Amino acid sequence: MSEPRTSSKKALVIGGGIAGPVTALALHKAGIGAEVFEAYRSSAEGIGGTFGIAPNGLGALAVVGLEAEVGRIGQPVGPMVIEDGKGGVLGEFAGLADLPRQRLMRRAELYEVLRRRLRETGIEVRHGKRLVGAEEGADGITAHFADGSSATGDLLIGCDGTGSAVRTLIDPAAPAARYTGLLGIGGYSAYRLPGRAGRGESVHFANGARAFFGYWGQADGSGTAWFSNIPQPEQLSPEEVRDAGMDEWLRRCRELHADDRPARDVLRQADPATMEAFPRLEIMPSVPHWYRGRMVLVGDSVHAPSNSSGQGASLAVESAVELARCLRDLPDHTAAFAAYEAMRRPRVEKIAADAARTNNQKASGPLARMLFRAVAPIAMKTFMSPEKMLRPVHGYRIDWERRVVPVVPGVPVVRGKRAGRAA
Repeated sequence: MSEPRTSSKKALVIGGGIAGPVTALALHKAGIGAEVFEAYRSSAEGIGGTFGIAPNGLGALAVVGLEAEVGRIGQPVGPMVIEDGKGGVLGEFAGLADLPRQRLMRRAELYEVLRRRLRETGIEVRHGKRLVGAEEGADGITAHFADGSSATGDLLIGCDGTGSAVRTLIDPAAPAARYTGLLGIGGYSAYRLPGRAGRGESVHFANGARAFFGYWGQADGSGTAWFSNIPQPEQLSPEEVRDAGMDEWLRRCRELHADDRPARDVLRQADPATMEAFPRLEIMPSVPHWYRGRMVLVGDSVHAPSNSSGQGASLAVESAVELARCLRDLPDHTAAFAAYEAMRRPRVEKIAADAARTNNQKASGPLARMLFRAVAPIAMKTFMSPEKMLRPVHGYRIDWERRVVPVVPGVPVVRGKRAGRAA
């Protein structure tokens, strides 16, 4: 690869969660300096629940040199088993043999890997820097923070989540994140699942009588990790959820899943001290403007699918790497941003739309749940086969060495390639 053609030398990355650090690392690989600004005064070490990094997300992390480190954290899981909530199996997604297995991990584990790599690379992370404004000039952009400080660079990249301040600066009329109607509760149980499930070789999803339940065995056989998506029409604040107490949320989960198997057995031995609540299960509607001037959005700030997709983190790291490629190869930021949006928007919006349909089914009533259980076995043998469902999403691979070309009306954009037969 030849030297970067971009005129951009330094980016201000707003948001120090997952997308922000990956964006900074990808920019560094592309020859562009970066500095990360995080609104919270302290780091997020030890904070956050469990999520999955799918094969496509693992591929994007490998591009920035994190394949080995990420491969040492979390838990690889094999088949995704879809159940009826009564102990019966509706179908199984065995995964694709030519792709790596999804890894379930604590957010804190990936966060620590990223923070360590940022330190090794010499990329600064500044805490207590809540963005309140930005002033653009002919030669750069200056970010202003709530503590009265400021910073100047060539670009400002919003990796600041569903409540993005950068999104509002780009477009004051931009849509806000939309609540999914579900509240997430999860934790650990001493209950030991039988067979391969108990060894953590599969992850299970069951549409129960009144709520959706997911679970998997711990790799060391010590018990079961679980979560429940509880229908909650009115979104609660974090304070309201916290004030209710985990004993109360466990009681509600047990009540909702009283007729579901194995949920009721798992929850009977669940420990409220291990539980976490996630009141902000949100999805981003289509965002009209991904960029303006020297500002651009990455990750959940612009394309947060619902948690039902299993793709939130993976799509965020994909976009971080693809933006870096565009900035590396195109001579000005406007052309780079246009190519980036054209490359990413169709993919992320298709995945988000599919996840929204799943989310609606999770929040549906008993009659709709019964209908789903009736048609699922047929669907999973036809249009919901692993090859048809997983290949377009999990098989996406970023070709870092391929040079990005400017967007030309009527000419398809060169995107990441799919791995395997469907490539």
